[in-house]
Amino acid sequence: MAQVKTADIAKLRKLTGAGMMDCKKALQESNNDIDKAIEIIRERGKAIANKRADREASEGAALAAASADNKKGAIVVLNCETDFVAKNEDFVALTNNILRTALEQSPADLDALKKLEIDGTAIETLVQDQSGITGEKFELSYYEKLEGEKIVTYIHPGNKLATIVAFNKSDVDEQAGKDIAMQIAAMNPISIDIDNVPEKVRKQEYEIGREQARIEGKPEKILDKIAEGRLQKFFKENTLMNQDFIKDAKMSIKDYLKSIDPELKVTGFKRVSLSA
Repeated sequence: MAQVKTADIAKLRKLTGAGMMDCKKALQESNNDIDKAIEIIRERGKAIANKRADREASEGAALAAASADNKKGAIVVLNCETDFVAKNEDFVALTNNILRTALEQSPADLDALKKLEIDGTAIETLVQDQSGITGEKFELSYYEKLEGEKIVTYIHPGNKLATIVAFNKSDVDEQAGKDIAMQIAAMNPISIDIDNVPEKVRKQEYEIGREQARIEGKPEKILDKIAEGRLQKFFKENTLMNQDFIKDAKMSIKDYLKSIDPELKVTGFKRVSLSA
């Protein structure tokens, strides 16, 4: 078996991020050919990824960021199997690199993001390679982007929950922007306002309210009225503008924004959580 120089091991480790023993074995098998050794490590990553394809990758990092001009925002989620790996600096750094690339190149969707390159290597390959290095299943599972006059982001401590919110004005008060981003994180609204609630959700919630009233023994003639009342309650609790402000339940988010600037509006938001 070929003799391997320590300097070559160090070089290969720097290029791939693989462990020293894995690098040594790859160099031995490739007869000290660095390019072939890289390919060997990459193929092992594919094998491990395929072997663990049915494993659940429920841990990971959910990160959000805005562009330098605060006109664009993006969220990505990179999953792994254990919290130990999710907290690893290299794992978080890879997630941040993917997020940075998403912001810079603004791909159309998740599949397009996976095909973009970082330092000449496709993101989907980088993710697969890291799976081989750690022995865990890695999966880039989520990507969303948003544009607006001002984008504000929030990442909950622990990197398990992230939000981005777009406003119609560029001079949004910093605290107000953060408050809305945190409101979305905490209360998980389904839409900005009642008008934005999908018709399918409206019908479903109305029927749920009606059926519940029937089960409770309410008279048939008032089932529709009860269902409508419960639907309005659903709208208040689940649409951002009508939710109670988490810092002051005496006012709604709509009232809070008016108190900051009567013309200030939320034009969009995205939220992702690893737990819900």
